[in-house]
Amino acid sequence: MASFHIATLLSATLLLSLLVLARSDVTPPTTPVPPSTACNGTTDPTFCRSVLPSNGTGNLYTYGRFSVAKSLANANKFLGLVNRYLSGGRLAAGAVAALQDCQLLSGLNIDFLSAAGATLNKTSSTLLDPQAEDVQTLLSAILTNQQTCADGLQAAASAWSVRNGLAVPMSNSTKLYSVSLSLFTRAWVPPRTKKPKATKPPRSGGRGRGLFDATDDEMVRRMALEGAAAAVNTVGSVTVDQSGAGNFTTVADAVAAAPTNLDGTKGYFVIHVTAGVYVENVVVPKNKKYVMMVGDGIGQTVITGNRSVVDGWTTFNSATFAVLGQGFVAVNMTFRNTAGPAKHQAVALRCGADLSTFYQCSFEAYQDTLYTHSLRQFYRACDVYGTVDYVFGNAAVVFQDCTLYNRLPMAGQSNTVTAQGRTDPNQNTGTTLQGCAVVAAPDLAANTAFATTNYLGRPWKLYSRTVVMQSVVGALIDPAGWMPWDGDYALSTLYYAEYNNSGPGADTSRRVSWPGYHVLNNTADAGNFTVGNMVLGDFWLPQTGVPFTSGLN
Repeated sequence: MASFHIATLLSATLLLSLLVLARSDVTPPTTPVPPSTACNGTTDPTFCRSVLPSNGTGNLYTYGRFSVAKSLANANKFLGLVNRYLSGGRLAAGAVAALQDCQLLSGLNIDFLSAAGATLNKTSSTLLDPQAEDVQTLLSAILTNQQTCADGLQAAASAWSVRNGLAVPMSNSTKLYSVSLSLFTRAWVPPRTKKPKATKPPRSGGRGRGLFDATDDEMVRRMALEGAAAAVNTVGSVTVDQSGAGNFTTVADAVAAAPTNLDGTKGYFVIHVTAGVYVENVVVPKNKKYVMMVGDGIGQTVITGNRSVVDGWTTFNSATFAVLGQGFVAVNMTFRNTAGPAKHQAVALRCGADLSTFYQCSFEAYQDTLYTHSLRQFYRACDVYGTVDYVFGNAAVVFQDCTLYNRLPMAGQSNTVTAQGRTDPNQNTGTTLQGCAVVAAPDLAANTAFATTNYLGRPWKLYSRTVVMQSVVGALIDPAGWMPWDGDYALSTLYYAEYNNSGPGADTSRRVSWPGYHVLNNTADAGNFTVGNMVLGDFWLPQTGVPFTSGLN
């Protein structure tokens, strides 16, 4: 979500309007003010005042830098606590698994806060995009990472002692990170301004215009003659082939061989994964940046696993394929988790890679199929199969020209396409379905033994944000459209919206009457959730070679 649109979107509810007003009526960021005044517009003014120096005055830039530096020190301290628990021994497997997730996520928070602090220390003036969006994305992600750590510990019954020991540090970390994000948006992000034009013209239009699209005759010829990545810049390539005819026989080995910390300016390291079913769990770590993985087609190149929560894995670490390396691109592949509906949470793909792209890929599982965990992501012409909350997470993510297939769940379960996890009103996160289709998978369409209710989504976290626009909504979707999580939880603070949809399930006359639900009637509001604004795609998607529509169709 573009930084300068946050105020407009948060005006959906009175609570969020008050936050925006608190931000908009403050004195200029360069004006010295006491800490109590600086804290007035934050999400937790009382906690903010306990954090900022009590003596003297500073300006919003000074306080913002101080808060980020304090957050970095806190992240290092929290990681030290996690490491001490892990090194202490005598923990049950479930507690160890949850702590290992916290260890990874805390390390990422240290990286993100270091990068954010380096940017803020260089300037005492308003940041423009993409730099403003970059920092807001990082500060949004540290909150997501901390929440994921807390969720994992909460879900692990054997982690009760660890959970109790880390409860206060986790709570204080979350409050501190939220204050840092609040101060950043007040000091460095200009409200209600027009985003500068992208340095490169956006690609637009529907399918058939992409570098990898098999319906494009010119690209078919180029792919046959030069390879799938011929039209993008590359710094090297390898082939994975189970027969031994390539450089590697496993995907994990090819990832391990990729160069570390590419910056993307010279292109991608390409991994061609030939047709086959690869039974392995793969992680693309944070130092494997700008990797492009190209398969031989959906259903042809398949990476599959069967980890699940029931079998002892955390939801976070149940993923068959997990991505952390910035700039990752996947094309023409299937990611699958075969644990089945009885195993509950079982992720096919988890993505926490900034500026990541998936084109003509398939994601297949049941509950929690696709974990769009954090940072900025784009999915084009993909298929997603699942049942409960099968597109979930807290990334800023746009699905464009994708098909969402509701599968047959267990008896008594309802299907929910999305479960968006935004926890803070200043996070620039949310899920957009644009030009997509929500339909019944063959197993659900053929079943008449019991009725399954189907919804577009439900609010996993307090500020859950999901927009469905210019999409075809099938008859399977309940007239209410959206399902509550638990009673009236988040119904006033969420932001759910529909715009210009079609299909038998698109009628909004019987939709929920929640304060946070909206039927958008103008292009300005809907435009906030497009590729150009939601993920600032004009700045980074052209180099991927993947087609996209920057604005509304």
